[in-house]
Amino acid sequence: MAPRILVFSGSIRSGAYSSRTADAAMKELALQGAEVTRISLADYPLPIMDEDLEKEKGVPENAMRLGRMFAAHEGLLICSPEYNSSIPPLLKNTIDWVSRISRDGERALKPYAGKIVALCSSSDGNFAGIRGLYHLRSVLMNVGTQIITEQCSVARASEAFDDDGSFKEERMARTMGKVCHSLIEHVQMASLRR
Repeated sequence: MAPRILVFSGSIRSGAYSSRTADAAMKELALQGAEVTRISLADYPLPIMDEDLEKEKGVPENAMRLGRMFAAHEGLLICSPEYNSSIPPLLKNTIDWVSRISRDGERALKPYAGKIVALCSSSDGNFAGIRGLYHLRSVLMNVGTQIITEQCSVARASEAFDDDGSFKEERMARTMGKVCHSLIEHVQMASLRR
């Protein structure tokens, strides 16, 4: 059975480099035989994480929708920009809200349990957003995911893509190919252990 991979970007800015990187990842994963779902966090707006709000109203429905989607996929591929050498607030807020989920009505729901994650970054600078991935990796490990070693960081992202969304540089295309291959392989190995 084809591994189910959920792909999304940590930015909702129009023309975001991380969204273009996520599109490239989606195409590569599909080429390698994965069943890919590509979403935008713009479709799941959330208030700022607030335990008082959670106590009063519960976990927001959009966080529940995301939690169900995370749980329905064996792997995640997250493409993130870097904000001041760290995680963008949109992405951190999303991760935090989903981490608050433990039940969906009468049944247990653990969106991050057993999840295999691949990380990508992009920026128009030479560091390619890689500094933010250090913090993102730490946060995701804390919520119980397994993060693969391979990652793809796209430098000078405004010049990195062709008109069709593919990478101009063969080296970058190969790097993304290796990330996607490793993610699929780790998901398949984890499925065999279950």
